Amino acid sequence: MSKVLIPLASGFEEIEAVTNIDVLRRASIEVVTISLNSLDVKGDHGIPIIADQRIDQINIDDFDAIVLPGGMPGAGNLRDNQKILDFVRKTDEKGGLVAAVCAAPIVLEAAGILEGKNATSYPGFGEEMASCNYKKERVVKDGNIITARGPGVALEFALEIVKYLKSENDAEELKEAMIVRK
Repeated sequence: MSKVLIPLASGFEEIEAVTNIDVLRRASIEVVTISLNSLDVKGDHGIPIIADQRIDQINIDDFDAIVLPGGMPGAGNLRDNQKILDFVRKTDEKGGLVAAVCAAPIVLEAAGILEGKNATSYPGFGEEMASCNYKKERVVKDGNIITARGPGVALEFALEIVKYLKSENDAEELKEAMIVRK
């Protein structure tokens, strides 16, 4: 079973975080949420979430993937955290999945893993991703990196992660079970 780390920083985009946590768990993928400080983390729209663990309790080598929700200032808080940047680099170096949605691809840029890669983000953040081949598609996959535009594509993004970590068939079965239109 794949094991995914989802960091939650103050000001995260709730739809992007909860959709990924929920969809991945529905797909029988182990998900661990972490906070940068206190286990209680408040999203950009004031919705509190209790993380499973704190960042200092994590060994990134235990994970197959890291999935970063966006939102501001959440994505900026992730980008400015050295441990998160190290987690992103280590996951990429070992060929694990690195996924980021909305503003969070700026974290991948700060970690130095987007150079020459196709990637996308929420409109306006492309300027902060100068090393990549910026795309305006809803979800962009380039090797072990998946990026997406924003809250409106959270479900597509999560299903693309399921497809990557499990199979296209698993993603299709989940779409059917969840009554997701094509």
